[in-house]
Amino acid sequence: MTSTLVPPAPTEADRRPVPAPVGGGAATRPTPFRRLVHGPAEDPAWARPALLALLAGTAVLYLWGLGASGWANSFYSAAAQAGATSWKAMFFGSSDAASFITVDKIPGSIWIMSLSVRMFGLNAWSILVPQALEGVATVGVLYAAVRRWSGPAAGLLAGAAMALTPVAALMFRFNNPDALLVLLLTLSAYALVRALESAHTRWVVLAFSLVGFGFLTKMLQAFLVVPAFGLVYLLAAPTPLRRRIGQLTAGAAAMLVSGGWWVAIVELWPKSSRPYIGGSQNNSVLDLLFGYNGLGRLSGSETGSIGGGNTAAGRWGPTGIGRLFNSSWGGQASWLIPAALLFLVAGVASRGRARRTDRTRAALLLWGGWLLVTAAVFSFSQGIIHEYYAVALAPAIGAIVGIGVTTWWRRRHEMAARALLSVVLVATAAWSARLLGRTPTWFPALRGTVFVLGLVGATALLMAHRLPRPARAGLAALALG
Repeated sequence: MTSTLVPPAPTEADRRPVPAPVGGGAATRPTPFRRLVHGPAEDPAWARPALLALLAGTAVLYLWGLGASGWANSFYSAAAQAGATSWKAMFFGSSDAASFITVDKIPGSIWIMSLSVRMFGLNAWSILVPQALEGVATVGVLYAAVRRWSGPAAGLLAGAAMALTPVAALMFRFNNPDALLVLLLTLSAYALVRALESAHTRWVVLAFSLVGFGFLTKMLQAFLVVPAFGLVYLLAAPTPLRRRIGQLTAGAAAMLVSGGWWVAIVELWPKSSRPYIGGSQNNSVLDLLFGYNGLGRLSGSETGSIGGGNTAAGRWGPTGIGRLFNSSWGGQASWLIPAALLFLVAGVASRGRARRTDRTRAALLLWGGWLLVTAAVFSFSQGIIHEYYAVALAPAIGAIVGIGVTTWWRRRHEMAARALLSVVLVATAAWSARLLGRTPTWFPALRGTVFVLGLVGATALLMAHRLPRPARAGLAALALG
């Protein structure tokens, strides 16, 4: 008797068919327009139309009636007007064209708005449209990052979840720096996905350079993703450990350069010929970074703050693990956090015996690390903090939910997978009903409807493997709705 070694079944991420040559000859390269309309050859026919519909819907959601916000945050609108008038004011992020004082942020987002005002004139649309387009771009980049390993369905779910997150629908229609920050961090995550595929140094450098540019937008908050990105690459990149360490060192250097050049210029510039650094106590960017607008926001000890949170209900509300779910933060981005956490734990646990470079585990650790570190900092920061900061959680939540739903739906023939999907659906429906109950005068019947549909969908999920294909499609639509 002879034994045969059976190789392990390929994962979904490994099933990437090579397009067949046309006419038996060499494969023809599709034109950019054809690739835009039809997408990659390995994708199903519905994938690219669905993506285009998602992006168009997001654009409508973020652009419709945008002018109703007027000047939005007039603090940043004034800086955009000044930057459109004076290149010096634009470079420093000054609040006035005479460059007397800057805004209390590094002016990455001001540069984008100032250029828009220079091109299209000063009006609400020229100030707000850049943020809306950044939101559409974020959805597209998130789709691309998730699709590479988990397929187009997961990418679409991730993008839709992010686009419809309440705080995202607000902040991508506003002119705070958060919109550009989220786009840059999502681009960084995409670059890291590419780096984890090929172990090419250029992708590692690009990923951390984008984090550096995020620092130029909202300073130290951009670095919250760095622990997860660094650890995931160190764990899962398909290259020897020594090379991984060397690549991460190069990435750290690139991040320092891309984020530090502006700080170095401003610090070396004679103070007599540049504006005062707004928010600092001694006309120094470094004081701004490590004081009022930096580390001081964690401890609540920043000079210039108007009251910290501590553990009691202070000026910025109580701190603790429940902050993201309380009455002021809960409605921002928490509706899918229970689902994301359940999928994260179950997904990582199920890949416990997978090889070191397993892509599903790497993806969950990448997005899960982003979510957990950022959520922890927001939950326990005792200084100045605003609820709209939660927009930084939206890409990670969307990615984990998209990956989780599609991964476990493919395994619906297993009782454990169906049970997990049912629990996730019930938890999401229950928490959504709770959030709706906090505004009882807004569509009061919706609260009960959401909960009942969640129970019906969860019950049907337990029998999903026995349902005919049309019924399964209807069940999936019900669960997603």
